[in-house]
Amino acid sequence: MHAQVSGVGINETVPEQALHLGSPTGTIRVEGLNETNNEFNGGGTNTYPLFVDDQGSLTLEFRSLYNSEGSDALNPATLPESVVYLPGGDEDGVEVAELFSFTINTNSLALLEVKYSISFEVFQNLAEDVLTDMAARRVNTYFMLDGLSRQFGHASKCYTGGSRDSKTGLMYNTSTTYITLPAAGSYTIRFFGEVSSGITASTSFTGKETCVKFARGNDSLLFRLH
Repeated sequence: MHAQVSGVGINETVPEQALHLGSPTGTIRVEGLNETNNEFNGGGTNTYPLFVDDQGSLTLEFRSLYNSEGSDALNPATLPESVVYLPGGDEDGVEVAELFSFTINTNSLALLEVKYSISFEVFQNLAEDVLTDMAARRVNTYFMLDGLSRQFGHASKCYTGGSRDSKTGLMYNTSTTYITLPAAGSYTIRFFGEVSSGITASTSFTGKETCVKFARGNDSLLFRLH
């Protein structure tokens, strides 16, 4: 070990940082991070990412901004909007509503990870009659960040029904997206549900009546900064 005013060097006579590990074969071992002493080290032959917390301490724990962790993340009774209704004969055949929002804060440029799985059911109308017209319905979900015009995390499914015996039930849109947050600040993530059906390229007012009810199953959300 070599100590100088500029720092401490291990196998390094001229340290270039406060602590400089020299030699191309030099390694660091921290007993507090091994499988015996750390609950986040699963052992075996696997390797695990190392993080730095707000105090500058090294840790294997990867903390989320929010993680529903197996519980139902969304209650349709408390959402700003959980039902998207497209009336028959709608002009453009598309209806969009904001389902919910989530605000996060970061003190630096960061990479935001967003994972979601949102449930929905498709009906003919608000009374929940089944679809019988054999026309396809497209149900899309996505989110936007305040200050950015782009839509992120698109996920879609198509559904149709041709008789009174048509099957109804839960379906899920699922997506994972990574977004660069350009600077420190507060960001609001706004999730939207979009329903479309029935429009032809040359004729307006041909939208097919459709009612989609969101968040009726076990929904999951995860937000994490990298």
